[in-house]
Amino acid sequence: MTTKTIHGEARTRDGVTLSFTRYPAEKGTPRIVFVHSLALDRSLWSRVTEALDGRADMVAYDCRGHGRSGRPRGPYTTAQFADDLADLLDHLGWADAAVVGCSMGGCVAQAFASRHRGRTCAALFVDTTAWYGTAAAQNWATRVAAARERDLRSLVPSQLARWFGDTFREANPELMSRRAASTIAHPAAVLVGENDQATPPAMAKDLAERIGDGAAVVVPRTRHLTPLENPGAVVGALTDLLERAAERSHS
Repeated sequence: MTTKTIHGEARTRDGVTLSFTRYPAEKGTPRIVFVHSLALDRSLWSRVTEALDGRADMVAYDCRGHGRSGRPRGPYTTAQFADDLADLLDHLGWADAAVVGCSMGGCVAQAFASRHRGRTCAALFVDTTAWYGTAAAQNWATRVAAARERDLRSLVPSQLARWFGDTFREANPELMSRRAASTIAHPAAVLVGENDQATPPAMAKDLAERIGDGAAVVVPRTRHLTPLENPGAVVGALTDLLERAAERSHS
C-alpha cells in the first residue's frame, strides 16, 4: 500500500511557517508526529514512514530554522520548538499524538511531553539525551566557531562519521551525499545506536532511568541516526510503544 502524501504549511503563534508532510491513513489508526535532528530536515524519517505506510496517520515536519520552514532570527529554545509542535497539532486538528524525536528532535519531544502532557499519548526518544554533560557548552561553541570560519560544509565529514557506521556509509554513498546538503508523559521509550558517539548508550540509559518507563533499547551496529541506518529498529520500538499506549487507554 502506498498512501498519497499531503504537503502543507502551518503557522506558529509567533508567525513562523512550518513546512510539513502528512502521510494519512484510515480513521482510527494511531497519530504520530516525527521531529528531526539538528541541521537536517523531515527526510530523516523517510525510511520509517515508508515502513509504516498505511498503519498510522503520520506527520513529519521541518523545525523552525531548518528545511523549508521559516528561519527567524534566534535564539531558539527547546521550549519554543515544543510550542511550535503544539501549534502544528492545532493546525492539523489533532488533540494529541505519539511524538517521536531523534537527537535534537528527541530533546524537543522531551520538552513537548513535559509542557504538553495532555497532548502526548506516547513518546519515543531516539539517539538523544536529557543532558550533554559539563563540557557541552564549550564543545558546541567550538563547532559553531568552525562553521562560521569555514562554513557548515567543513563539518560534514566529521559529522557523517559520528552519525553513521563505516559499513553503512560505504554502502550508501548517495544517501550520505543527501545528508550533507520525570514530567514526561507515559508510556515512553528510549532507543539508541550501540556505537552512537554523539549521545552514547550511557546517556540513553540515564534518560530511560529518569523517565522510569523501561530500559533503553540499544540497537547493534548503529551510530547516531538510527531512523536512517536502522529504520526497522525504530518501527519495532514504536509499534511496541503504541501497543502499550493502546492497552493503557483501554484499562
